[in-house]
Amino acid sequence: MEPWDERFDEANGHLAIGELTEAAQLYRECVALKPDFFDAWHALGMTLMKLGQLKEAIGCGLQATTLKPNDLLAWTALSQMYVKDGQIAEAEAAKGNARILSLGGKVLRD
Repeated sequence: MEPWDERFDEANGHLAIGELTEAAQLYRECVALKPDFFDAWHALGMTLMKLGQLKEAIGCGLQATTLKPNDLLAWTALSQMYVKDGQIAEAEAAKGNARILSLGGKVLRD
């Protein structure tokens, strides 16, 4: 098992029992070790959103959508982050991308 996988599993354990600060730190370590680790970026963004660290959460959400531009969950999460931060236009744009994907379309063509 790779070091980032170990940290990711440990972070998920902390998240499961509500230890958000500990989970966020481990997810940060994951993305530092493996910058293209989509699942860790997504999980870090969601955890930071729950912690109220919205600007950093949005940055993570943007990184996740950059890594997987056709991921419905990533766009939905980013929309939620923008809503919590009061960025309604951005939230609507992200929601629009999620809607395209939910209907079988693509945000970025292969």
